Amino acid sequence: MKPASPVIKLSSPATREFWEIEVLFEDAQLLAISKPARLLTSPDRYDPNRPNLMRLLLDGVAAGKPWAKERGLTYLANAHRLDFETTGILLLAKDRPSLVTLANHFGSETPHKRYLALVRGTPEADEFTVDQPLAQDNYEIGKMRVSRTGKKSVTDFRVVERFTGCTLLECRPRTGRTHQIRVHLKYAGHPIYGDMVYDGEWLLLSVIKRGDYRLKPGREERPLIGSLALHAAQLDLPHPATGAPVHIEAPTPREFNVALKYLRRYARPEGIPGETSTPANPGEAE
Repeated sequence: MKPASPVIKLSSPATREFWEIEVLFEDAQLLAISKPARLLTSPDRYDPNRPNLMRLLLDGVAAGKPWAKERGLTYLANAHRLDFETTGILLLAKDRPSLVTLANHFGSETPHKRYLALVRGTPEADEFTVDQPLAQDNYEIGKMRVSRTGKKSVTDFRVVERFTGCTLLECRPRTGRTHQIRVHLKYAGHPIYGDMVYDGEWLLLSVIKRGDYRLKPGREERPLIGSLALHAAQLDLPHPATGAPVHIEAPTPREFNVALKYLRRYARPEGIPGETSTPANPGEAE
């Protein structure tokens, strides 16, 4: 039997957008895919007509698209969500019993997801934890805030690589609140680059190179990463049918790798020799 394609092709006729979704892991019960930036996981409660990944996938299953037929798919459901601009691993269940088991696992406080984030500033400690409850913002729809009356929210952070004025962090959320990593990093004083909702800013080559950067006349500088610099890089969990450990990784996007290349070249802290170092997982830029 011919193996299923490692790429799922999706399109939105309404917006004329097209996506090639990489398959990271698959078996009889599970399908793990790499979500691109700027694509909703599920329908937007405020604008249900915006393209979203689950609607596109389910429409493809219903229409009998080649990628769905070759897998014999009749059911797909996401076990968790990723923010609109977050990239990386999204785990789907191919049957209802698997979804229920996965939902119970994701609802526990066992650290099983590992994210990578490029943040502003340099934390003093190599490892730190933010334990602050989160609640809906009272004034801005869709925004979260730290609140004494909010739900328990805990995230562990570890420095992977330090740069001048910037840090690559590993983020391990113990709970799964909306925007948890983003709000906790803002609270810690290290907002994520590209996160304009929570005090972030764009990561610019002109800032990294300082006086050595030259922009051609009439050109506007583009950020090194054009969206939120947050990537769901790794997922570890017991298989819903067998209990065996499942390990899934998602390569960092090209923009992320390019940003790291420039940071290693031009923004190494004083006293640290060499041009490159080895991060936790992100690949080198091409």
